[in-house]
Amino acid sequence: MSNNENRLWALAGPLTVALWIVGLALLTSHQPGDHASGSDILAWYRAHTDTILLGGWLFMIGCAGFVTFVAGLRSRLGEVAPLAVAGAAIAALSGMLMAAVDVAGGLDKKDIVPATAATFHHAVDIFFVCAELTAILPIAAVAIVAWRTRVLPRWWAAFSGLVAVVLIVGPIGWIALIFGLPIWTLGTSLIVLLGSRERIRAAAATV
Repeated sequence: MSNNENRLWALAGPLTVALWIVGLALLTSHQPGDHASGSDILAWYRAHTDTILLGGWLFMIGCAGFVTFVAGLRSRLGEVAPLAVAGAAIAALSGMLMAAVDVAGGLDKKDIVPATAATFHHAVDIFFVCAELTAILPIAAVAIVAWRTRVLPRWWAAFSGLVAVVLIVGPIGWIALIFGLPIWTLGTSLIVLLGSRERIRAAAATV
């Protein structure tokens, strides 16, 4: 695959972030608070079914786009590419399940009771933690390879490393997942799309 063809895969990055933002905005629109009762959650499922389904669907497509984006980086990641893609796939699956539990609540709104609605909605936390930890793998892989080979700028390698470290720290890891991961995805894609061919060729030779 030529450099130009490989760089086109980076277009999945901005598309992924756009789908995440729009999907999450729709999915959380009118969402009940953290301490809402099962009845409140069930009422939300019933009153905003269409918005929940559309938002969840777009968000899940964005998660699939994230795997596509990381897979497009594999020629730059060398021997750690399989680990990065695997981590991206598990993180994306966790993200899909985060949205899917509310999508299921919207679909089954007439057949579930408040307690079940609460279980669906609060299951988001389980998958959030899984996404938080597995997202470390692709970000750390880029940080290490970029620092060693300069396939990406070293300042971006340092930023990637910082995001990976914050993801590890439980109490603040959510910040890196909600804000750091989209910024990292968008920034990495733009650097790949706008980066010079000379730097890419030199880094590839080093790998």
